[in-house]
Amino acid sequence: MTTRRTVLTGAAAIGASGLVSPGWAWAADRDAPVARTTSGPVIGARDRDISVFKGIRYGADTRLTRFAPPRKPEPWTRPVEALRYGHAAPQRSPTPDQDEDCLFLNVWTPGLDRARRPVMVWIHGGAYSNGSGSDAVTEGTRLARRSDVVVVSLNHRLNLFGYAYLARLAPGFEASGNAGQLDLVLALQWVRDNIANFGGDPNNVMVFGQSGGGAKIATLLATPAAEGLFHRAATMSGQQVTASGPINATRRTLAWLQILGLTAETAARVRELPTAKLLDAATAEDPILGYGGLYFGPVLDDRVLHRHPFYPDAAPQGLKVPMMIGNTKQETLGFVSGPDNSGLDWNRLPSRMTPSAMRIDIAPETVIAEYRRLYPNMTPDEVLIAATTAGRSWRGAVIEAEERAKAGAPAFVYQQDFAVPMRDGRRGAPHGSDIAFVFDNLDASSASKQPGAERMVAAFNGAFTAFARTGDPNHKGLPRWDRYTLPRRQTMVMDVEPQLVSDPRGSERQLFARVPYVQPGT
Repeated sequence: MTTRRTVLTGAAAIGASGLVSPGWAWAADRDAPVARTTSGPVIGARDRDISVFKGIRYGADTRLTRFAPPRKPEPWTRPVEALRYGHAAPQRSPTPDQDEDCLFLNVWTPGLDRARRPVMVWIHGGAYSNGSGSDAVTEGTRLARRSDVVVVSLNHRLNLFGYAYLARLAPGFEASGNAGQLDLVLALQWVRDNIANFGGDPNNVMVFGQSGGGAKIATLLATPAAEGLFHRAATMSGQQVTASGPINATRRTLAWLQILGLTAETAARVRELPTAKLLDAATAEDPILGYGGLYFGPVLDDRVLHRHPFYPDAAPQGLKVPMMIGNTKQETLGFVSGPDNSGLDWNRLPSRMTPSAMRIDIAPETVIAEYRRLYPNMTPDEVLIAATTAGRSWRGAVIEAEERAKAGAPAFVYQQDFAVPMRDGRRGAPHGSDIAFVFDNLDASSASKQPGAERMVAAFNGAFTAFARTGDPNHKGLPRWDRYTLPRRQTMVMDVEPQLVSDPRGSERQLFARVPYVQPGT
């Protein structure tokens, strides 16, 4: 399609159908969809029956306001093209098109009408450090078409740009530790104010996200500024039991400043330094964890975030929001596998179960002995994956589900058992393998040619879209899915033949419940 960057303005040209009037001299494709937003009109593209808008600006350029709360963009009058994804946040990953000016979102809709469809807002993963809303596996066309929903994805500030806590070091940085979360709040405000013009219902908004996206959602459930902006929440292998404390967050910031050659007295100079230099300095070893680069995530700053999301209980604010909590059975298959596992035997296994792998303070010998008792046929490699999944990834999800159950709030819990092939030839249900089933994007997944994959799409997609509509994931493609209660711990095991199981892996849960849990990074 041939277009120009802007088109002639004229309110009469945008009719109730959302199409460009034939009187507009702007493009060869005169059926291009146009939607109004509170900032100005935007022009999208057609993918058959789906209208697609990419790179809609929801926030002003953050290069001008580093570490500050986001601002709404300056309004425009001439329609602007929304045909390409916006910039991703700066990060140390191969994600393309990175820039600090990154507050953009994307919309896929079956119609620019008043149908009031459920709205599904995807928050990407990559911890709080990496990722974007433009990954092929989360492209929203098939989800919108299959389920008659409006899909939104977005970018926001990450890592130090979204979460470096400078508030205790210099004036003017009061919200810096949660700037990335405030970006999400601004995006959800955009949805509230604009999504009706894209055929969505602003009173029926579900946020859903995987890994870091799920953690961000758990944090939003305890964030006062986000209250009322979404009505359902679904997290996939992403949890946030506790936020970073202000003292530890300050220690991390000081370690970062030291690499930059700055001190507490000169901290304000971070506003002026090049993006790449700031990112490079964040590779310093974390002074709290003792491994990896510096962790930057939400901070209990008593300004934006006043309490931990799920400690000492589930934040009361979030109890009004129905929640779905999921995980995959072999979460760490892609994290702690690889060459180091080649020929792994029982003698070498304890050294592989390091704090960075298991993220919990328990003797590896104790864990290995219990797994060998529970599962005598497991190999050392299988024990490594099972134990690190249970201690590192799954534990937080269990805590969230238990706290919701104690409070009598709806929580529907799933576990994906359906196995997909890994690049190294192994099979399992690794971190992130459920995303393609929800979005119906098997072509972007290693599950594309797996027998039963289409059935998994029907199960997952049906559950998520039913939950978006009603707050209940039950649909005809699944057995009856009861909410999670204690002591039963009902969990939908997602496989070729889904089944509701009470307390799956209960012995593993009990093993790790002996040890106090501290959210990794906090």
